[in-house]
Amino acid sequence: MGLTAHPMELLWKDRCSIYQQQKVTNPDTKLTKFVEVERLADLPCKLSFESLNATMEGDVATISQRVKLFLSVQVVIPAGSKIVVNRGNPQRTFVYAQSGEAGIFTHHQEIQLIPFRGYA
Repeated sequence: MGLTAHPMELLWKDRCSIYQQQKVTNPDTKLTKFVEVERLADLPCKLSFESLNATMEGDVATISQRVKLFLSVQVVIPAGSKIVVNRGNPQRTFVYAQSGEAGIFTHHQEIQLIPFRGYA
């Protein structure tokens, strides 16, 4: 893809890949189906978790969590994409979708994430 890394990105230890659905037509049957296609792979990023205040629901306290992805400002993630983030050794994998417009800054973007529940 030819992206130029900003020095700040050298501090990011997580890696992410971006997936989308694509229509594929079988040439023999002429049937069309959707398949998942990797659009961008192994991009440096940083996944950030922020716990929010606990709330009470009946007798059970729940704590919500906000997840944010820091990524190069040069990367464009199309709406409806699946974002897979890999972290650490041993490797942990997190699967998310973008929850809204990215916050664009001079050298990075910040993307609010939600758990991926399937393609729309």
